[in-house]
Amino acid sequence: MVEVSLREARAEDFPAIRALIYRTGINPFGLDWRRFLVAESPDGELIGCGQLKPHADGSLELASLAVVPAWRRRGVARRLIQALLTKAPRPVYLTCLGHLQPFYEKFGFRVVAPEDMSPYFRRLSRLVGLVLKFSNRTLLVMKVD
Repeated sequence: MVEVSLREARAEDFPAIRALIYRTGINPFGLDWRRFLVAESPDGELIGCGQLKPHADGSLELASLAVVPAWRRRGVARRLIQALLTKAPRPVYLTCLGHLQPFYEKFGFRVVAPEDMSPYFRRLSRLVGLVLKFSNRTLLVMKVD
C-alpha cells in the first residue's frame, strides 16, 4: 500500500480543500481550513480532507470528509476519520446518506433518534429530510459517544 501522510491544513490548502468539497458534492458551508486535517499522496498532492466542525448549540460534527476518486477504497477516509476522532471530545455527530451507514458504524457511530439529537441536528434533519423525501434518498444523523 502506498504511504499517505496526514497533517493539519494550512491556509494555502484552502483552494484545494474547497475544490474537493465542491467536486464531491457535499455541503460546502462552514469550511474553515483551520479545522481541517488533510491527506497527502507521496508526491504532496492533497488527496483527502475532513474537519471537526463546531455548532452554536455546542455540538461537534465530523464533516467535509472527501477523498479524490482515484484514491478511494485505499484507506484514506478511514485514516482521516480515526485521526479526527482521536482528538475530538465526545459526542461527535455526523450526517450522511443512508447507504453510508455501515461504513460509519465501523467507527462506532450509531443512528440517532430525533429526540436524542442536539438542536442543530434536529433542525437539519427535518429540513433536509423534507427535501430528500422527493429524491428517494435518506439523510441519517449519527453519533459516537
